[in-house]
Amino acid sequence: MSWQKILIVLAGCLAVGLFLWFDLGRFLTLDALKANRQSLLEYHAAHRAATVAGFMAVYIVQTALSLPGAAILSLAAGAIFGSVMGTVYANIAATIGATLAFLVTRYLLRDTIQSRFGPRLESLNRELEARGFNYLLFLRLVPLFPFFLINLAAGLTRLPLRTFVLGTMIGIIPGGFVYVNAGASLATITSLSGIASPRVLGSFALLGLFALVPVAYNRVKAGKKAPGGR
Repeated sequence: MSWQKILIVLAGCLAVGLFLWFDLGRFLTLDALKANRQSLLEYHAAHRAATVAGFMAVYIVQTALSLPGAAILSLAAGAIFGSVMGTVYANIAATIGATLAFLVTRYLLRDTIQSRFGPRLESLNRELEARGFNYLLFLRLVPLFPFFLINLAAGLTRLPLRTFVLGTMIGIIPGGFVYVNAGASLATITSLSGIASPRVLGSFALLGLFALVPVAYNRVKAGKKAPGGR
């Protein structure tokens, strides 16, 4: 491993270590957000640009390092900026953070993985290059797949960067809006588990399945064109 890669790994480990050492996660709780909401609103009223920049910086770092607290940050976006602009800021920050995690993983590990398992992954890579957007949209919409694992796994493949960015930005809009919109009515929230109801999660899953319709259509079409197909 080159010294540049070693430095990146050490920097990431140091950042995570500092987060744990200073117990910064205590600020990313529902109780902490409720307790500090008025102060955040007052600071935002006096320093709008700084508040937006600071919020997005924190969200980007949290996402890039796969730290806990994404749900609280989305609630904070709604509580401070409102449903619409909060969704915009959270979406952009989460997309940037996810892209950084994707790129770092790709830089550090993809060549090693591809050299060792390349032949086994070739069909997967070809499929992702052709229809990666649909697969990524499915993974982002269906709330069964951890956000950070998708970032890391995608970085190990040949999924195009542009596809990753676009699929992430579009795919996280529905789920992000649910949390940001809930944050706009922060006083009514008693727990994170009650924000996304089974009906809402089911709707996301259905949207994810719709994202795979073009993939299924192309497979059926290809099967008909294959020898022996009708």
